[in-house]
Amino acid sequence: MATSEAALGQARDVRVNGATIRYHDTGAGAPIVFVHGVLVNADLWRKVVPLLADRHRCIAPDLPLGAHQLPTTGRADLSPPGLAKLIDQFLARLDLEDVTLVANDTGGALAQVLVTQRPERVGRLVLTPCDAFRNCPPTLTKAFQPLGYVPGAYWATAHTAFRVRPLVRLLFGQLAKTPLSDELYESYVRPGLSNRGVVRDFARVFRQLRPKHTRAAAERLPGFGKPALVVWAADDRFFPVDHGRRLAELLGARFEVVDDSRTFVSEDQPEQLAALLDDFLKSHGSWGRGVGRPLPERSWPGAAGQ
Repeated sequence: MATSEAALGQARDVRVNGATIRYHDTGAGAPIVFVHGVLVNADLWRKVVPLLADRHRCIAPDLPLGAHQLPTTGRADLSPPGLAKLIDQFLARLDLEDVTLVANDTGGALAQVLVTQRPERVGRLVLTPCDAFRNCPPTLTKAFQPLGYVPGAYWATAHTAFRVRPLVRLLFGQLAKTPLSDELYESYVRPGLSNRGVVRDFARVFRQLRPKHTRAAAERLPGFGKPALVVWAADDRFFPVDHGRRLAELLGARFEVVDDSRTFVSEDQPEQLAALLDDFLKSHGSWGRGVGRPLPERSWPGAAGQ
């Protein structure tokens, strides 16, 4: 339930392998696809996309990671490899090639799996603070994984914790220094409070996050062989800066540390992140290639405000 259609582009739906993915599409030029993590949605990128959309086609999907509006059928594979395949099929469904993939948090783990298993449609990779190596999910959240095996546990937790706005602000405050607005609070929290299917999807995703997936991806990252950029947050509480540096070494990538930011660099320092992306894309030839074409799908005027 993204709130920022004006910034992200009109909402459209596309059916992909047991899931209906709502995505936002704006701008023209070489495609950038933005991948978020658990318990957030495309709104994570609402400050960055407008800074790039006059030069690039910016596509931001709401993946079934716990803050999405459209639950899966229950048959979709929501393991890390399954979600990486889902993203690949999403790119194929939109006829995208030579994509610049920009990922954060859990989305960064999925991006690592994707580029080491299904790299054909990805031309460049940008990782911001994310799960990597043994830190999947982050150590501070591992204790909550067993709840995913208890029927109704996450639903009960959501209705207890997420209705207490100061608590939600405290939780998200660990991920961003920028205070969570009421609008953003609704965008991230409301789907899980109003739809058991959304919570079911999150439980299935979260309980399957395992270091074996990120460790296996890390072993294969040197074989990606395409341009990459790693941008980390100086003050991150979940993802060590050393992990970002190690990812950059494996990818042969440029490594940048952003000051005065936590995990959500796009929230705390959007201008700096956009400038780094712009410089990276200018240096690595993404301009005017692999544009793809928008789908003649159902669009949802005003969907962002629903």
